[in-house]
Amino acid sequence: MSGVVVGEDGLARCAWGASTPEYAVYHDTEWGVPVRGEQALYERLTLEAFQSGLAWITILRKREAFRAAFAGFDPEVVARFDERDRERLMADAGIVRNRLKVNAAIANAGAVLRLRDSGGLDELVWSHAPASHPTPRTLADVPATSPESVALAKALKRNGFVFVGPTTMYAAMQACGLVDDHLAGCHRSGRSR
Repeated sequence: MSGVVVGEDGLARCAWGASTPEYAVYHDTEWGVPVRGEQALYERLTLEAFQSGLAWITILRKREAFRAAFAGFDPEVVARFDERDRERLMADAGIVRNRLKVNAAIANAGAVLRLRDSGGLDELVWSHAPASHPTPRTLADVPATSPESVALAKALKRNGFVFVGPTTMYAAMQACGLVDDHLAGCHRSGRSR
């Protein structure tokens, strides 16, 4: 199967998941596993926004620093971040220091709180999970967007979220288990949802 490699441990993985030890752990234990709950989903949406234009390994390696910098991704705390917090974040070499993305993370925390009156972030995100999703056979079969990711991006934007384009939302859907894009032949394929 194109795009699947067998690691030294004998497990067949999507090729990207075998490229570094960090990716192997993430691939095997998190990517494509359903994520539920406001705080966990807010973290994933925030990290996917920070990843935009960068390699995911950059974010993965800085994840603990992001958690510390953003109060464990507690939206109630982050929504109260002020200018001093913004400057603190911009000076933090442990995270990606991009003012637009920092501002988006803070704005999105407020949007998460506002969603509580209408079912919450969990309900909004998971209402966009496709009813079915074919197992990709090769990397070429994995789309960058889907009708569901376009709809999710629009719904989030209507609710005040920023940095949530269709491509970023498709990556979030993969990361949060709304779709299973483990390739056919990968030991995780079909086991995510």
